[in-house]
Amino acid sequence: MPNTATEYAQAFMMHRAPLLELLEKIPADKGRFTAWEGGRSITELVDHLASTANSFGVMATGGKPERLPPSPDFPAALERIRTVSEKAHSTIAALSEAQLTSEIQAFGGRTMPVYRLLDFLIQHQAHHKGQLWVMARMIGLEPPMFVKFE
Repeated sequence: MPNTATEYAQAFMMHRAPLLELLEKIPADKGRFTAWEGGRSITELVDHLASTANSFGVMATGGKPERLPPSPDFPAALERIRTVSEKAHSTIAALSEAQLTSEIQAFGGRTMPVYRLLDFLIQHQAHHKGQLWVMARMIGLEPPMFVKFE
């Protein structure tokens, strides 16, 4: 039996809340910072995390996701991820048990139950959040604890 929608919504925010807390500390002029040549910038990672959370909501409700356009700067990316995070949290929390176990067409042509896509979304977020923790330290910031318990 997969977790309930409430448990998934809590798990999503357990990771997303400290991410948003860290992003609030990043100066606007550091949005183009990359940890290595050819790597994603802070702004690009934030856009990527916003886009994947947005895509989840679309796929979970039977739609076909479209990639969000790049943000023009870090403040715009920050505002987008705030908005998308609230929407994703609400979408996750509202899923019924039947929706959680329903099979959907996910990324790359894969078919999977919604709860598996949610597991992936949370793991994917943790992966990129780790990159942002390292990048924050590289620009002189002290990240918060990596998870936030209620």
